[in-house]
Amino acid sequence: MWGDIVIAFTIAFLTAFMTTPYTIRLAKKVGAVDTPKDERRINKVNMTRLGGLAVILGFLISVVYLFTVMVIEKQINLLENNYHYKLLGFAIGGLIISVVCFIDDIKGVPEIIKLIAQIIAACIVVKSGIVIDNVRIPFLNKITNEIFYYILTVGWIVGITNAINLIDGLDGLSTGITLISCISLLIIFSLNGSSLIAVILITALAGALVGFLPYNFNPAKTFIGDTGSNFLGYCLSVISIIGIAKTYTAIVIVAPIIVLALPIFDTIFAIFRRLIKGHSLKAILKPDANHLHHKLLKAGFTQKQSVLILYGITAMLGFFVIIWIDSGIWKALSFAIMITIIILVGYKEFFKQRLIEDSDENLTDEEKINKEKKTK
Repeated sequence: MWGDIVIAFTIAFLTAFMTTPYTIRLAKKVGAVDTPKDERRINKVNMTRLGGLAVILGFLISVVYLFTVMVIEKQINLLENNYHYKLLGFAIGGLIISVVCFIDDIKGVPEIIKLIAQIIAACIVVKSGIVIDNVRIPFLNKITNEIFYYILTVGWIVGITNAINLIDGLDGLSTGITLISCISLLIIFSLNGSSLIAVILITALAGALVGFLPYNFNPAKTFIGDTGSNFLGYCLSVISIIGIAKTYTAIVIVAPIIVLALPIFDTIFAIFRRLIKGHSLKAILKPDANHLHHKLLKAGFTQKQSVLILYGITAMLGFFVIIWIDSGIWKALSFAIMITIIILVGYKEFFKQRLIEDSDENLTDEEKINKEKKTK
């Protein structure tokens, strides 16, 4: 298995890393450029936004190559559990979302059209056989209503797709959070004995993100765009279902929810905030500047610091779930308490020093010399 993981990661990484410059050139030709025209946009200069194509290409080439080789070597059987239908449905749904969002990155598409495309893609995934079907509610019998599971699955896919898209507001934010989530899910799948197909899919996605992140981290050279952020959320939601399939352990079922808690709760708060402010369902689709990353910026953190803080929170959530699965809830809770205490003790001085260092970076050489003289 580990050899396959190395292959999946390396091919995806190299493909995304080598093709990102081409997506920058393509974006300039087709006019897929983000212009800072309102307060929500953090970028101060025009930025290309088709980087997601490199991530998609890296993911696809890695997965298609490795699955082909593994089928030839009889290492996997795609006919087992109807994986050939499931992967086909996964691919078609991804294609629909990618095409609609590609058009949106170039010309713009109404939010309701993107939502309809997401729902159609999710329905295709459900029709192919990828369904959450193992929910157990404490003190109640296992739910057997198929309609309930279909609605739950569509809601999960559409919800996570939008959650990753909504958190895509700073350089490298959605890319890094998705990467950390992928690594966490990879470890969880390994501990859980999930199918090799799920392991390969999540590894390929992680590899593609590592290849793209050098171009996307602050200061960014390109954005991942709606094409990329929607594809990331879609892939995370579907792969997580494949990875926990036929699992009845409560923690493994809720593991993806905990790992993705940051974008999930940011999205939930955004929905209620917009409903209260706009007094209508249409208001939910209207973007605003009150997401978590906006609040961190307003609190005085730099863009890079805000991203690293949100990276850290996502990583801690992933560590918590991994420890819970491997060592039990009490060790996971004690870990969470210890981390919280350590952060509360040291965060003020740490970020105070970081703010000083960042302000020093913006000084001219003459200003730095004068400051050193005053310090002496």
